[in-house]
Amino acid sequence: MESSAPIDRFPLQFARTRRFSLGTPRAFTVSPDGERVLFLRSTGGEDPVSRLWEYDVVSGEERMLADPSALGGNGPVPEAERIRRERAREFSDGVVGYAVDRHARVVAFALGGALWVLPADGPGPVRVPTAGPVVDPRPSPDGSLVAYVTGGALHVVRVDGTDDRLLAAPEADDVTYGLSDHTAAESLGRPRAHWWAPDGSALLVARVDTSPVRRWYLSDPAHPERAPRAIRFPAAGTANSRTSLHILGLDGSRTDVRMPEEPAAGTHPEGVWTDPAFEYVTTAAWDGHGPLISLQTRDQRSACTFAVDPATGGCELLHHQRDLAWADQLPGTPARTAAGALIVPWSEGDSRGLRVGEARTPHGLQVGEVLSVAGDRVVFTASEEPTEVHSWSYAPDEGFVRISEEPGVHFAEPGGPTLVLDSLTFEGRQVRVRRDGKATGQIAVRTQEPLVKAAPLHLRLGERELRSALYLPTGYAPGSGRLPVLLDPYAGPGHRVVLRGRTWSATVSQWFADQGFAVLVTDGRGTPGRGRDWETSIHGDTLGPVLEDQVDALHAAAERCPDLDLERVAIRGWSFGGFLAAGAVLHRPDVFHAAVAGAPPTDQRLYDTFWKERFLGHPDVTPEHYDRCSLVPYADRLTRPLLLIQGLADDNVVPAHTFRFSAALLAAGRPHQVLPLATATHAANGEGVADALLLHQLDFLKTALNL
Repeated sequence: MESSAPIDRFPLQFARTRRFSLGTPRAFTVSPDGERVLFLRSTGGEDPVSRLWEYDVVSGEERMLADPSALGGNGPVPEAERIRRERAREFSDGVVGYAVDRHARVVAFALGGALWVLPADGPGPVRVPTAGPVVDPRPSPDGSLVAYVTGGALHVVRVDGTDDRLLAAPEADDVTYGLSDHTAAESLGRPRAHWWAPDGSALLVARVDTSPVRRWYLSDPAHPERAPRAIRFPAAGTANSRTSLHILGLDGSRTDVRMPEEPAAGTHPEGVWTDPAFEYVTTAAWDGHGPLISLQTRDQRSACTFAVDPATGGCELLHHQRDLAWADQLPGTPARTAAGALIVPWSEGDSRGLRVGEARTPHGLQVGEVLSVAGDRVVFTASEEPTEVHSWSYAPDEGFVRISEEPGVHFAEPGGPTLVLDSLTFEGRQVRVRRDGKATGQIAVRTQEPLVKAAPLHLRLGERELRSALYLPTGYAPGSGRLPVLLDPYAGPGHRVVLRGRTWSATVSQWFADQGFAVLVTDGRGTPGRGRDWETSIHGDTLGPVLEDQVDALHAAAERCPDLDLERVAIRGWSFGGFLAAGAVLHRPDVFHAAVAGAPPTDQRLYDTFWKERFLGHPDVTPEHYDRCSLVPYADRLTRPLLLIQGLADDNVVPAHTFRFSAALLAAGRPHQVLPLATATHAANGEGVADALLLHQLDFLKTALNL
């Protein structure tokens, strides 16, 4: 008989809600007049179909604008769209993205490969005929046209379905126009590859040639009748895609952007490995001042921002950022205000800041990303305390002002006099609407309430004041018994999990705690929110300092809470966290007695160029960095129980990582377990996978620790 206890029903809830993401409003767009808010949301916490909605700021009422079930949105998703969703970790079906004109009156979206347009003041969505299955449709600023990609070609069509024009067609099978390659979407954070001119006369378009990139193959062992899927994966030290930019006029003209090949002579900092070639188009945009692009060198020590002349394609240098580790990337930058002030990151010691013209964020404020630039106002996220994320605003006549108040994670989206504040605290998610600085209403959150209530103790541990969260069994009384310890980190660069909000990972940590563990989560060196020096301290070694911080946090937590049993310590993690978990039992078996490693990047040479070379350099020049941080060379050190989990459809941390490591363990005579997931991608999401994984890991940990 199935148990009715909440703790027993949690894994299935976690899976069915897709990590409590379903029913959450997201992708907000506030109209420039501040009267309407567009957003995506499903109808409930177990409904996987995302729909397009509108919130009327004046009346406070919501209405559904596009329902996939009514539109017949059951067509096959184009392969390029499937890849885009995987890069974005998109967990929903239906309408998962949309774009608007400058007034947010015309909306375009793709559904099952079909193009749908919601005209200004129209009765509902209208299907627009296209030349083929559609990816990334975007209305022109005046709302009269829609640019879209099909078959790697960029088209423009009128919203009434007439005058479909081919602007650029791929010259070879490995060429696309208007689509991002793997590195841009996965590691650069640039999912887009075409941008309208403000007057709608042309587009700035990325042409990507993946032919230099090695071809890898992923197969599905559960379906031997299916051919392997070929992917272009730029592994560390190998060739990248070739990306060029072009200005394509609606009149048929084409102007190539004359991007420089490298920084000006004598301006690029040298290092052990120096490669000044501009291989990465990190950002692109077209604002009222013209096209604006950012290029980064292969060795990542220079990032340059250029203004582009749309008539000639010439590039003028506006800003050159240099760093001996890597030039920092700040999402949402570079950008420009209406007055022309350049918005770029600045970093110094314990600060990761933002510069708007000559104005700089206060020292010690850690900026996360720029959310919006409207006129001369800039809205961005920043942290004064690493466990909190707040929304801030800058305007020349106001300076830097914090928008959000209570502890938590807050993101703001402005439009005219209206601001939408999306907040996550330990009470849950709340989406509030303000107009002229006053609360006017809320957008409904239809996410399910988790069956377990996360109640972490937030701690600062050790000499480095490591931000940590300690989860104890619900109702546990100090001194009532010794608790086995489970470390549950991610701890990798670019992401933090110790936050003062009810994240999905916090509920999972609490669930493990309620199974009888003391669960410790720590964000150590390399994670964001604690300044530039903190983030770059892992340069050249992405395992040693990170593992040291986990050990230090564990011992410091045991001093604070003597009930922690250091004779029974396990660690689990996914992706970088899985790499850390496996590395922990290899290198510190004196501390860790068992590990669960999901999708672990065990051979650093098998991960992509941009992300891995940022931290470890080029594998041919600094092979010692790759050897030190890979796990395969140390397989013979395993003496503790280890469970490896791998999705066989994972095109981010490909299955070769797990199977090469497993082969090395087997050759060294080291027993271990491998759990292959036949159809799972890197996210390993959904019912029958996410729920079963939690239960399987729990059973493994209890057995390994003799519980």
